[in-house]
Amino acid sequence: MAIEFAERIRRIPSYPVASGYDLGADVAMLASNESSFGPLPEVVRAASGVLAGTNRYPDPSYWPLRSALSDRYGIAPERIALGNGSCDILLAAGEALLEPGAEVVYAWPAFSVYPLLPACTGARAIQVPLDSEDRHDLEAIAAEVTAATRLVLICNPNNPTSTSVGLDLLEAFLERVPRNVCVILDEAYCEFALALGDPYASVELLHRHQNLVLLRTFSKVYGLAGLRVGFALCPSEDFRAAVDQVRQPFYLSAAAHAAAVEALRHQDEVERRVTQTIAWRLELEDGIRDLRLWVAESDANFVWTVLPDEPGEDAVVSGLRERGVLVRAGRSLGREGALRVTVGTAEENRRFLAALGELVPSA
Repeated sequence: MAIEFAERIRRIPSYPVASGYDLGADVAMLASNESSFGPLPEVVRAASGVLAGTNRYPDPSYWPLRSALSDRYGIAPERIALGNGSCDILLAAGEALLEPGAEVVYAWPAFSVYPLLPACTGARAIQVPLDSEDRHDLEAIAAEVTAATRLVLICNPNNPTSTSVGLDLLEAFLERVPRNVCVILDEAYCEFALALGDPYASVELLHRHQNLVLLRTFSKVYGLAGLRVGFALCPSEDFRAAVDQVRQPFYLSAAAHAAAVEALRHQDEVERRVTQTIAWRLELEDGIRDLRLWVAESDANFVWTVLPDEPGEDAVVSGLRERGVLVRAGRSLGREGALRVTVGTAEENRRFLAALGELVPSA
């Protein structure tokens, strides 16, 4: 007799991880929205410096990082949740808020982790299509909020489509949502969003809306994807405590904690890297348009483009892989016939464009 697993295991979709990591070193890694820049030497030293003491567990309060984030955002340390990447906090929020009979509302396609929340908790998922420009349709999302809604997820800029909606529209949306419904504004890519202006402006929304959570990460703009550090600016200490209550203790390694604290000290370099990434992004968008393909107006460190019917998504993705370029197929992200392409270095972007030009008939 085989081991019997919980029924919910059959409901939980597998996260669409990128393939092709076995291709060796000469690969343009444009599939996972990672930073093209490695961690700063000071950050590497900070992480390495704690390794001699890793026979001890880290301080479970993670106070140095909470305090540093508090200073940066003007939010009390007790209202800052930390996690093993922002996904850790997101899934914990689902456990804390959702249960059978509850509803969670989110746009689709959006971040691939969102469907895991209802699948893990037994809540009902309400997926709302994006608008004609592949942006969140906030009017349609607000219309789906009912007495059963516990949680609304807004990915801004949106992954995988790279698009964003303005803070004025978000403010109007938040005014429509009942105060007992939690709204998580997932801002993993906000630092790259020219349309949103100051990446700290959304913190003002947090002061005015006591049901809002801002979710952010060190994986993208700080280049710490391999160490997994995320954080949330919470409306109350109660929300942070509830998220912590449903998780294991010691969710950040000592090395990840030390690296994140140090990374926050180098904002000038972070801003320089953002500027360079945006310049590469604009060149990448222009190159795709030169191939007569539609590309969304990106506000992230990746772009979203729609492919022609021939030769088709599978042929293009496999053809790029054969040419040493890894991207993410649209089908795995919720829409067939598209590609999500991380902004790489100028050389990596040229390599992608040359390969794509060999594969699509419009080139």
